[in-house]
Amino acid sequence: MTRGGVCKEVIESHPKILRHDVSDKSINITKTSRANEKHTMPSTNVVYELLECPMCTKLMYPPIHQCPNGHTLCSNCKSKVHNCCPSCHSELGNIRCLALEKVAESLELPCRHGCHDIFPYYSKLKHEQNCRFRPYNCPYAGSKCSVTGDISNLVAHLKNDHNVDMHDGCTFNHRYVKSNPHEVENATWMLTVFNCYGRQFCLHFEAFHLGMAPVYISFLRFIGEDNEAKNFSYSLEVGGYGRKLTWQGVPRSIRDSHQKIRDSQDGLIIPRKLALFFSGGNRKELKLRVIGRIWKEQ
Repeated sequence: MTRGGVCKEVIESHPKILRHDVSDKSINITKTSRANEKHTMPSTNVVYELLECPMCTKLMYPPIHQCPNGHTLCSNCKSKVHNCCPSCHSELGNIRCLALEKVAESLELPCRHGCHDIFPYYSKLKHEQNCRFRPYNCPYAGSKCSVTGDISNLVAHLKNDHNVDMHDGCTFNHRYVKSNPHEVENATWMLTVFNCYGRQFCLHFEAFHLGMAPVYISFLRFIGEDNEAKNFSYSLEVGGYGRKLTWQGVPRSIRDSHQKIRDSQDGLIIPRKLALFFSGGNRKELKLRVIGRIWKEQ
């Protein structure tokens, strides 16, 4: 193809096997002796290593790219290297490694999150994205936290790194105070974690806009899976001066993001004017008391 052409040439070929490639990724051969025949095949572990991208070390999925010298690269990393092979600095082009893609089709691998199922190579990624053993994202909403882990590690992380209040018990009485509530826009109050029935729950309270109307919302999240969260219910109540609002619902799993739950309005919603009425006084200071209870369904 001449320089400056409008068409992109896509070359599909089998990878070249060079001496330096063999030394980089040696293949262990398992020899089986039978009468009048010998079979040799690479171990699954070695093939698995060949399918790891040398840049990001993640498993590669089609399209798997290779340079003219046979070095492979995943499609995500190819877009970051400016068409230059990170192994030998040759021009990458658009060569597909069809042989490696075909080999991957024959593999069956275990889930990396620890469940006991075995999956075809191309089904493994989809399973892992929804595996119930996959790590949980940090439920703290006050900042964008990228920490992931199992339940015990996340609870310790919330306590030690986010200074979250921890309480034992299934009833609570929390007070939220703000001196100038009219300046509160999309504000998140400190998260509180409750240990109840041997499980952990997160109480959220924040200010945001519902359309053009400023409101407050409070809701409960369950640190665990959605099917377990459905075994529990909770109620929230806020009021004052002979008026009160109540909410009863099922806690949402922390698999659902804080923003998703908030935007679905799945919680106790308090318009700002009503919140200031509950606060009393000159209505220039927010003083809300949220009373709640968690119970287990029979």
